[in-house]
Amino acid sequence: MKQSEEQIGLNRSLGLISSLSLVIGTVIGSGIFFKQAAVLDYAHSTNLALVAWLVGGLITMASGLTIAEIGSQMPHTGGLYVYLEKIYGKFWGFLAGWMQIIVYGPTLIAALGSYLATLLVAFFDLPKTSTPLLAVIVIALIAAFNLLSNRYGAAFQVITTIGKLLPIAAIIIFGLLFGKANAFNQVATTSGSVSFNGFGMAILATLFAYDGWVLIANMGGEIKNPQKLLPKAIVFGIGLVLIIYMLVTAGIFRVVPASLIHRLGDQAAAHFATIAFGQVGGKLLNIGIIISIAGCINGKVMTFPRIMYAMAKNDELPFSKQLAYLNKRMRTPMVATLTVCSIAALMAVTVDADRLSELCIFTIYLFYVLAFFGLFKLRRLKTASPFRVPLYPFTPIVAILGGVFVLVSELNSDLTGVLASIFFVALGIPVYLIKCKK
Repeated sequence: MKQSEEQIGLNRSLGLISSLSLVIGTVIGSGIFFKQAAVLDYAHSTNLALVAWLVGGLITMASGLTIAEIGSQMPHTGGLYVYLEKIYGKFWGFLAGWMQIIVYGPTLIAALGSYLATLLVAFFDLPKTSTPLLAVIVIALIAAFNLLSNRYGAAFQVITTIGKLLPIAAIIIFGLLFGKANAFNQVATTSGSVSFNGFGMAILATLFAYDGWVLIANMGGEIKNPQKLLPKAIVFGIGLVLIIYMLVTAGIFRVVPASLIHRLGDQAAAHFATIAFGQVGGKLLNIGIIISIAGCINGKVMTFPRIMYAMAKNDELPFSKQLAYLNKRMRTPMVATLTVCSIAALMAVTVDADRLSELCIFTIYLFYVLAFFGLFKLRRLKTASPFRVPLYPFTPIVAILGGVFVLVSELNSDLTGVLASIFFVALGIPVYLIKCKK
């Protein structure tokens, strides 16, 4: 992809605040509210649960630092698709892009849209049968908003990020200042004991809650001075999320006993809100989660179509001419945005998108690990980089080990899902071969 073409087409208008909001907004969805019980159950104690959130954050930070150095050398639209293409060749770049635009991206949008619709149905006491239609409406509205200039999508991302941080701040402040329980040394259940495998699963659960930070790389062609701002957005964004996750977890542990969190499951955060703010607390938390998920969907609708646009610009997809269309006034990839969101809307009403997105975890982490290894190749080539990862080679090794841990865990726990995800990626091979032949 020629950088000059990218500058002519897309609007390079995103600053540090917008980029930070995209990182934070695409990471913080509903996981921090609903993963507390799962992490605690796996870790068995509040001490190890806090350590698991910390370890997951540090692995994510190592991953972010590694990608930051690669991204600072390739500040173009497309993220992993561009990185793997330039490091390993067109075939691997194409598969990374195909995976994200046909399956992974749409299923994440569909799953989040369906979950947001479920919350809206409960909040407004609507018929449950309206959930699929409401999910489609949510996806369509956010897609329509992102057909405007990226400045509007970025502004919406900033607003929703601030909105989601307000209930998070309330949980932290109330929990740490007014909680009566000890956040440390609590045991979730009286039966069983902690095991290495259990602690590993706790870390795995936190890694899924931290995922999404890499999507800012898809916007490389729209960030001002991306060689400097992209690394800052990734590093500062992940750092803030790590701190937020640790403080929220400690705040909840200070108010809700570990044994009760175990019994409540994914309703532990709602119970916290009721204790802290009365019956209205649950409603307030739901509003915060609704805003949080809306911002998360917006971040994904902003970023995934950029991969499709970048691949179409390289004439690697069927109907590339149409998919590479930019509105002359708004300078946004309208057809790519509508295509990705149409696939997502279709999934929201026809399949279990949440399960489908789980099936893609293995392959997305496979491409993560390939990218992490790519940094060693770039270092051997002695390419100039505006950003250098600290503590090299230790930092990328930690990122690789974290990615391999996810891959091995998925192989052990969901072999059928792994094979299914590989099948979805393999569907792109004939498309690639046909385009190459042409």
